[in-house]
Amino acid sequence: MGEPRPRTRIQERNRGNILEAALDVFSQYGFRGSTLDQIAKAAGLSKPNLLYYFASKEAIHVELLSGLMDSWLEPLRAVDADGDPIEEIIAYVLRKLDMARTLPRESRLFANEIVQGAPRISDQIQGPLKDLVDEKSQVIRAWADAGLIAKVDPYHLIFSIWATTQHYADFDCQVRGILKPEDDTYFADAARYLKHMYCATLQPG
Repeated sequence: MGEPRPRTRIQERNRGNILEAALDVFSQYGFRGSTLDQIAKAAGLSKPNLLYYFASKEAIHVELLSGLMDSWLEPLRAVDADGDPIEEIIAYVLRKLDMARTLPRESRLFANEIVQGAPRISDQIQGPLKDLVDEKSQVIRAWADAGLIAKVDPYHLIFSIWATTQHYADFDCQVRGILKPEDDTYFADAARYLKHMYCATLQPG
């Protein structure tokens, strides 16, 4: 069987438009609440044209999630076992917070999938994500055992970092409803607060 023909520029553009439109729709309505008609309309294409590129709503969703997972793992991968422990963990916190600021739709897409039981990415959660969290938890535990940081449960530390950073994307309307910000400068306040909180938590006794 011959190699598949490369996509034309128009095909690449249309696929990109579909994925961008689907990210908007899925992050707003979730997988179950979204329709192909909504995605096609947002992409500026007819539904039959959309189905030329993707066989189903699920196929679009899976492609978005697959691309997102690699981006989601990158900040944790960057934690360096040879670096200063507190600086490395704080840098991870700030990278995750910045992702909440710059990639809020992606964060909500991921959160919606998890809330539904991760039916389309459970293998990635139990595979690459778990492997990476296990690896970095060993690093954090070694730092704690060496007295370089406080004795903390590394898994729950990572979970708490996810909760306190992704909150700003996943619960954006709640945050904005309470703070009534004129722009996104409140992320700088969040960064200062989280840095102070985690530095205090991690200081060895």
